[in-house]
Amino acid sequence: MTTPLAAAKFDGVASSPSTLRAFLHGLPGVDRVGADARAAMLGTRSIKTTAKKQAIDTAIAMVDLTTLEGADTPGKVRAMCAKAVRPDPTDASVPPVAAVCVYPDLVATAVEALAGSGVKVASVATSFPSGRSSLEVKTAETRLAVAAGAAEIDMVIDRGAFLAGDYLKVYEEIVATKEACGEAHLKVILETGELATYDNVRRASWLAMIAGADFIKTSTGKVSPAATLPVTLVMLEAVRDFLAVTGRKVGVKPAGGIRTTKDAIKYLVLVNETAGPDWLHPDWFRLGASSLLNDLLMQRQKMATGRYAGPDYFTLD
Repeated sequence: MTTPLAAAKFDGVASSPSTLRAFLHGLPGVDRVGADARAAMLGTRSIKTTAKKQAIDTAIAMVDLTTLEGADTPGKVRAMCAKAVRPDPTDASVPPVAAVCVYPDLVATAVEALAGSGVKVASVATSFPSGRSSLEVKTAETRLAVAAGAAEIDMVIDRGAFLAGDYLKVYEEIVATKEACGEAHLKVILETGELATYDNVRRASWLAMIAGADFIKTSTGKVSPAATLPVTLVMLEAVRDFLAVTGRKVGVKPAGGIRTTKDAIKYLVLVNETAGPDWLHPDWFRLGASSLLNDLLMQRQKMATGRYAGPDYFTLD
């Protein structure tokens, strides 16, 4: 795909509201029927035997094990961290997950529990999940989470500003949050369930990437619909095209509503067929989920032993 940035290389794109709007509305429109049809077709792909086990292990290694509830406690976070490092205590061959994602005030607890494990600590910030606060509050919260040890920050965009066409405000907030992250990676949550159209998803994806996002993420998990295959397809196309234009690779994270092994494998197929196999790594693709991990473990055990574990075999998160 050729974009208006192929020659401009972003120079002056965000110099004014009008230039930024012209760029975003100059992106090719999304064929909604085509996107839905392609996602549905790829979702029918079947993976068997050895390839399925490899896919399950790949999906486990991509999970951001998440707890974002008002009732979260240090004890719950420590238990989740133990599970993140050793998802199945009876099987050391199961890989650890990619990250544990918590609220900022629980980052230090997670950092201590995961020390030396290689599992990253991610923190939501910027007035998650609404994103409705001042920029000063958002960047302060980001700095606090990073100071506590978060290696990744999951920020939310101001969807009200985006839908009102105030793209420059959204851009500037992402730039400021990225600066506040320091060495931490920034995942930008688009909350695609509130963006209404696939064209808006594409525009928000590009807006986040030109502002410096390391990952673009579908959802907070607090809004329905959350992640869907067609929306993730649009975002994967965006990161693929962004790499072709700029040489910079950006990750993708669908989050919310991904509950079964079958769901996870559909997303892996989508990644492979859209962005390519280079994205099939936790550095470039994550699955935001809480209940998914147990189903992956149950399916993995079924392949190894020929029978499913009981419903109380794995801990509930």
